[in-house]
Amino acid sequence: MNPSRIKPSKSRKQRIFRILAACIVILGCWSGYLLWKIERTIQEAVPRKADVAIVLGAGVWGDRPSPGLRERLDQAVELYREGYVPYLLVTGGLGEGKTSTEAAVMRNYLVEQGVPEDRIFMEHQARDTYENLLFSKEIMQQHGLSQALVVSHDYHLARAVDMAESMEIDASPVGVKSHVLYGPYHKAREVLALTKWHLSHPF
Repeated sequence: MNPSRIKPSKSRKQRIFRILAACIVILGCWSGYLLWKIERTIQEAVPRKADVAIVLGAGVWGDRPSPGLRERLDQAVELYREGYVPYLLVTGGLGEGKTSTEAAVMRNYLVEQGVPEDRIFMEHQARDTYENLLFSKEIMQQHGLSQALVVSHDYHLARAVDMAESMEIDASPVGVKSHVLYGPYHKAREVLALTKWHLSHPF
């Protein structure tokens, strides 16, 4: 066999290997940066007084909040009772096959916990985190509310804060450490979700 025909093949394999290695390094660095960003946001999430707490939806089971959503709602109740906010804003639309919006289920749970109905705003249209915040901003503007706390699970805060900032919402995160959700799985998913967000909204 002619040696000259072998060398290009080896060279091509080496180039492919170098490209793959570079991609792995880049993906590793990017994932590491996002995980650092998630952790930094968690550490900086300290409640402060605001006009309203926006509680992001997290799924319902029939006419009851899912265990994960209940954790967010319980955090919101605590913020209200401790005087951080005079109002709560629950946001979430109608899921497939559901008969009640997430917002309605969330409102009912809050009322059960002793929050007066006239202290709860509802947003019924949102289908994802971006719409949660976008439509909540409209409600805030309608009622003259300028400062918000964003209540969600800790792994979700970095993306929620980025989205709020892109909409010029004066928002501070309040994190919930879950006892019912598997943290590593959701953090891994959040790395993908943050990547998608940054691809559509570059720095």
